[in-house]
Amino acid sequence: MRPIWQGAISFGLVNIPIKVFPAVQDKDIKFRFLHKECHTPLIYERKCPTCDRAVAMEEVERAYEYEKGRFVTIEDELLAPPADALHTVDILDFVHLEEIDPIYFAKPYYLAPGTGGEKAYRLLHHAMQETGKVAIAKTRLRNKTSLVALRVFKQSLLMSIMYYDDQIRRVDSLMDPQKKIEINENEVKMAVELIGNLASNFEPEKYEDEQRKILEKAIAAKIAGKEIAVAPAAPSEKVVDLVEALKASLEMTKKKEPKAKKKSGKKTAAG
Repeated sequence: MRPIWQGAISFGLVNIPIKVFPAVQDKDIKFRFLHKECHTPLIYERKCPTCDRAVAMEEVERAYEYEKGRFVTIEDELLAPPADALHTVDILDFVHLEEIDPIYFAKPYYLAPGTGGEKAYRLLHHAMQETGKVAIAKTRLRNKTSLVALRVFKQSLLMSIMYYDDQIRRVDSLMDPQKKIEINENEVKMAVELIGNLASNFEPEKYEDEQRKILEKAIAAKIAGKEIAVAPAAPSEKVVDLVEALKASLEMTKKKEPKAKKKSGKKTAAG
């Protein structure tokens, strides 16, 4: 796997050469649109409706629409990185991972030590593991300055692009503070018990993208010239009362207890 970026982690006067690799891969199945009549892939072109002709890339300019139908053009120079922009991950703070809500995390990348940076990389990894801290930093990746979090992930460091705080939509507007909802103790008790019945250790390998698996099998079958049978949709169950739903769920998720073994041996007669 080739690195997508090379640079250095910088904190204090320490510089650690690193290589950046994507940590995840997109496995969504991609489709093309064809013309039904001749099965030719469709072509999408840049066309100006005013001039009624296709527009070459050199004739295209960027613009920001500040009102409907009103634009200001943006020169490429405004989007270019600063002249002094370096390939560095500049650490700003060290914080505890529990302080960061997962909503702030976006795309993850693996960081591997660059040439000559193995010892410093291992030292930072060990120190972060020892303190349980996560580094908050800024870097320029794919021509864009991003806020990132560096944390220990197994034997390596993982860098996650983060959303800025003003990118997170506030949840307050979704809930009506005036509306009072009464929840009785019995409902809470059953809900807590249901969570306990479903509690387990996180094993990521047991969760699969079932829809993608079905699509992959169907595509393979079509390539092999086989007929595809589409299963009918399962009938939806009626929604019942909350308490009844909790009771039924508890019954369904109860762990079966092993049957008690019968004691063997003959009874002694009373004297």
